[in-house]
Amino acid sequence: MNQPLSLRGRFITVEGIDGAGKSTHLDGLCSRWSTQDLEVVRTREPGGTALAEALRDLFLNREMDALTEALLVFAARRDHLREVIEPALQRGAVVVCDRFTDATFAYQGGGRGFDMTVLTQLEQWVQAGRHPDLTLWFDLAPEVAAQRRAAARQADRLEQESIDFFRRVALAYAARAAAAPERFARIDASGTVDDVWQAVARALSARGW
Repeated sequence: MNQPLSLRGRFITVEGIDGAGKSTHLDGLCSRWSTQDLEVVRTREPGGTALAEALRDLFLNREMDALTEALLVFAARRDHLREVIEPALQRGAVVVCDRFTDATFAYQGGGRGFDMTVLTQLEQWVQAGRHPDLTLWFDLAPEVAAQRRAAARQADRLEQESIDFFRRVALAYAARAAAAPERFARIDASGTVDDVWQAVARALSARGW
């Protein structure tokens, strides 16, 4: 497979509060590279392996405290990294992941108010230095995201949280983006589907992708 050097073994994550519309663009994102004769691995968190999907089901449907949530998602992440993400990157694939560690800092750290230093320690233990090459952050006002969620689907345990919770999540995402501007690309998710996709395409083109 003749792969462009700029894309060999790239790890791209897609982030944003529930209802921001990020999942709408995952197909287009993957298609952009699969049509270039690249191997594209599409995955998600929590999830991506049999074990991680089982942990995802517990995470979304069982009541638990913030520490348990964090331990559960990092346990799922460890298996996901070992079984899917790292092998794919080593063979030169493009990995596109719906959420990764930024979501943990945003939801458990920002939303739940859990200790960020503990999350940072877990991140170091579990990821051993592995971070995304690019994070597309779909930024949308929590009030608008709530309207979209209500119109689209039945809410899971986290989606049932208050607007104030999602405001804290959004602020935590903004803080993560400000701390790593070279990795994050902010996508204004308030426009039409086509407007948002054009913003995604511009962010990729700016990196030669």
